[in-house]
Amino acid sequence: MSIDVLIIGAGMIGAACADALAAEGLAVTVIEREAIGSGATAAGMGHLVVMDDNPAELALTAYSLALWRQLVGPDSELHEYRRCGTLWIAADDEELAVAREKQRTLREHGIACELLDAASLYAQEPQLRPGLCGGLRVGADAVVYPPKSAALLLARAQSRGAKLRGGQVSAVIEGGVLLADGSEIHADKVLVANGSASVHLLPELPIRPKKGHIVITDRYPGMINHQLVELGYIKSAHAADGDSVAFNLQPRPTGQLLIGSSRQFDVTDKAVEPAILARMLAHAAGFVPALTGLHALRCWTGLRAASSDGLPLIGPHPSRPNVWLATGHEGLGITTSLATAQLLSAQIADRQTEIPVAPYLPARFKQLGK
Repeated sequence: MSIDVLIIGAGMIGAACADALAAEGLAVTVIEREAIGSGATAAGMGHLVVMDDNPAELALTAYSLALWRQLVGPDSELHEYRRCGTLWIAADDEELAVAREKQRTLREHGIACELLDAASLYAQEPQLRPGLCGGLRVGADAVVYPPKSAALLLARAQSRGAKLRGGQVSAVIEGGVLLADGSEIHADKVLVANGSASVHLLPELPIRPKKGHIVITDRYPGMINHQLVELGYIKSAHAADGDSVAFNLQPRPTGQLLIGSSRQFDVTDKAVEPAILARMLAHAAGFVPALTGLHALRCWTGLRAASSDGLPLIGPHPSRPNVWLATGHEGLGITTSLATAQLLSAQIADRQTEIPVAPYLPARFKQLGK
């Protein structure tokens, strides 16, 4: 049977794209070298968060969160979806001014949020350390368990006719891919959706790995109510180089807490590094002192695929015929997966996209046109 689209990678992005493309009636095959959702999808925190660092990021995240709400619908427990909201924490007056500006931007785009003074902040989250100035609450943000969501989306894609195949792609060739065992798979189009590993197949991509650490605790139900993020997180998340940590604390539906986050550029060794882990945990405890008394169950790392301009690459490769891209999502791959899939499938099916696609097209990078 002929393949219309061969998707490399069965993580969150690949699974979402498989589902959307199969819904278009296309013959889809997904190839994955490991388990479904076992790469960055399994390593991430699973936050669904509106981000407004630039208009394109805001458009993509807001569109995708609306799609997430449609997807989970009555099946929220299957996805371990919880609409906990995000509290952006302002440590001082300068950061409170940033929160106020963030509120203005989000409200202009129809996203409900509320500015909190210090008293309101502590009423929402009494475990926060004294002396904070306030924050911004974005109530519709949520969390999911990404490996489960990826598996559910891929299962739905398979119910629509998509195929899943095991194997490791060693090269993208004309008319398909070459596998590590020497065999070839031919397809009309190849979609590269395997995150930071995409540069091994297409070394010209403007993508660098960004390593991150996460810790999960034992169950402490009710201790934290929202995903808590410091407003300084934005500076850390978009730093161009070097190692950094930021406060990001997430309550899971299980009662466990996920503690993040760290960022290290161009580090591909997935081993846990005690020094940066200790730095990250100390920083987190600076916001929630009670964390020092909790029991940690496990810590791990993952590799984010960071594009050079902070936005994903969604669309055709400008100089490789019939090669398409859905990669470079950095820390927002889970959040933006559903919007990515819709933008990608609309382009392949030659129909209008719901939001302008130009900011995410790979052709914006001139080196890809060579």
